[in-house]
Amino acid sequence: MHVFFEDDGAFKAGTVLADNATSLQVEAASGKRLKIKSANVLLRFSEPSPSALLADAHALAAGLDPNFLWEVSGEREFGFADLAGEYFGRTPKPAEAAALAFCLHGSPMHFYKKGKGRYRAAPADALKAALAGAERKRHEAAEIAAYVEELKAHRLPEAFRAVLPMLLYKPDKLALETRALNAACEALQTNPVALLAACGAIPSTHDYHFNRFLFEAFPHGTALPPQGEPAALPELARAAVRAFSIDDATTTEIDDAFSVRPLPNGHFEIGIHIATPALAVPQGSALDAVARSRLSTVYMPGRKITMLPDAVIGCCTLAAGTAPLALSLYVEVAPDGTPLKHATRLECVPIAANLRLDAIGERFAEAAAPGEPEWTDELRMLWRVAQQLEAARGKPETPRTDYSFRVDWSAAPEGRVTILPRRRGSPLDKLVAELMIHINSTWGKLLADARVPGLYRAQQAGKVKMSTRPDPHQGLGVAQYLWASSPLRRYSDLVNQRQLLAVVAGDKPPYAEGDAELFAAAADFEVTYAQYAEFQNRMEHYWCLRWLTQEQVTETTATVMRENLVRFDALPLVTRVADLPPLAADARVRLVIGRVDLLALTLETRYAGLAAG
Repeated sequence: MHVFFEDDGAFKAGTVLADNATSLQVEAASGKRLKIKSANVLLRFSEPSPSALLADAHALAAGLDPNFLWEVSGEREFGFADLAGEYFGRTPKPAEAAALAFCLHGSPMHFYKKGKGRYRAAPADALKAALAGAERKRHEAAEIAAYVEELKAHRLPEAFRAVLPMLLYKPDKLALETRALNAACEALQTNPVALLAACGAIPSTHDYHFNRFLFEAFPHGTALPPQGEPAALPELARAAVRAFSIDDATTTEIDDAFSVRPLPNGHFEIGIHIATPALAVPQGSALDAVARSRLSTVYMPGRKITMLPDAVIGCCTLAAGTAPLALSLYVEVAPDGTPLKHATRLECVPIAANLRLDAIGERFAEAAAPGEPEWTDELRMLWRVAQQLEAARGKPETPRTDYSFRVDWSAAPEGRVTILPRRRGSPLDKLVAELMIHINSTWGKLLADARVPGLYRAQQAGKVKMSTRPDPHQGLGVAQYLWASSPLRRYSDLVNQRQLLAVVAGDKPPYAEGDAELFAAAADFEVTYAQYAEFQNRMEHYWCLRWLTQEQVTETTATVMRENLVRFDALPLVTRVADLPPLAADARVRLVIGRVDLLALTLETRYAGLAAG
C-alpha cells in the first residue's frame, strides 16, 4: 500500500511500512523513512509506485489551467479529490487527483488553503489584485534584469539619473534602481559608489562629498526663501575710535573689530566691537526663521554657506570705511596691559581698516623698528593685553601648527588647493583668541549678574556642552563662557546678543528663564554645529588627499602617534600604516604614498624607514 501525504508544507508519496491507528511508518519515494500522522494522508493507492505517481502528477499538473479551475470551483470550500472528479468527469486516478492537489497548492492567488487537502476559490476582487501584483512583479523583474545588464556594461540607465542622490546617499531598499544596483554590484564584486562612478554618474569627487552634505543637511537646497528686508537700524552716537578687524583674506562676515585709545591718565582703552545682527533680525521674523533653521555658517575649504542672507551681512558686517552699529566692550588697561575695569555700550563704530592675517605677520610683537606699518602700535598694545589675560586665566595654549586651505577654482576644473601652515599660539593668534575669550567671559558674567539666561559653552570633567546656565569652562579657565562674539555666523551668539542688548538697555529680555525656545535652540545648535564641524573635517581630509595627487607626492614624512597611527608632517592628515614596525611615539618615519581613493577618502601608505634627523 502507498500513500500520498502532506509533510512539512509539501506533497510527498511513499510506501507504508507500518500502519497504526494515528500514525504511519512510511518509506518516501526519496528512500527516506518517515513517521507521519494519519491525518496528513490525502490518498491511499496500490499503484503506480510512489515515484511514478509523483512524476505523472507533476506532468499532468503542468497542463492544468488555474484560471479555468477557479471558474468552475464555485464559492464553497472543496476537497482536491472532489474537484478532480468534476474535472475529469469520473473517479480520478491517483495521479490525476494528485495533479489537482499540486495545481491548487501551487496557485495561492487563485485558491486559499483551508485545511489538509481542502481549498476555497479566492474572491474575484482579491484574485484580480493578486494577478495585477504578480504582473507588476514580473515587469519589475524584467526592468531590474535590464538595468543590471546596463550597469555590468558600465552604462548608467537613464532612469537612474533622477534618483542618483537617493542611490548615492540614502538607498531605498525597495526601489527597483537600488535592487538592480545591488545585484550588479554582487555580480561584479564591487560597491555601489564605485560602480556608479565607473558608469560616469560621479563626474566630480568634490561634488560627491559636498552634495552628500547638502542631501543630509539641506534637503531643500541652499537657496534662501523670501524673508523680507532687515529691520531698520537706530541712529546712535558715533564712537570716538578708529577700529580695525583682523581676519582671514576670504572673510566676508566680519563679526569683530578692535580699537586702542590712550587715556589722559596714562592708561589705555581697549575696544572690542561686535556686529549687531540682532537689531536687524527681530526675534520671530522670517529672517530669524532662516537663521534658526541654519544655526551656523557652514565652512569648508573653498566654499561656505552663510547663516544669514547677504542683505543682513551687508548692513551689519564691520567693513572698512563704514560706521555700523556695534555692541562694544571697553576695557581700561594699565600700560602693561593689565585690565582694570570695563563697560558695555551700543554705538556706531567707525571701521578704519580690515587687516588680513597673511599681511600682518608676527613682527609687530618684536621690538620697534623704523618704518613699521600702520596699526603696529595698536597691535602691540593688544598683544600686551592678551599676555595679561592669558596669565590671569592660567591656561596657556600649547603652541601647535594649524592649517589654512585655499582653493583656486579657476586653476583647474576640480580646483587647485594650497595648504598653508599657521602656528597656533603665535602672537597674532593669541591676541585674537584672548580678546574673544575675555569678551565672551565678561558678557557671560553680565548676563549671570542680571539673572538673564543665555547659551553658554561649559566644560566640566573634560566634557564640553551647551548650557543655559553660567557653568565654568575648565578648559579655558573661566567662570563662565558665553558664545557672543560671532553673531553673524552662529545662532547661539545671535540669541545671546538679544539678551545682552536687553540687559544693556534695561529692557525685558526676549528669552526668560526656562524658556522652551531657548532650550530647543541650545539642543539644535549643538547637534547642527557638530554636524557642520564633522563635514568641515571631512572636506579638509578630502583636500589633503587631493593635494597629494595634485602635487604627485610619492614619498613624505610623518610622526608616529601610537601603534600604527601617524600624523603627516606637512599636512593635517592622520592615517594608519599597516606595515609600520613597533616604534616609540614621536618617532619620525618616511612613508611611500600608494593608492588614493577620493571617493572612499582612503589612503594606502607603506613604511619606508626612519626619517633623517
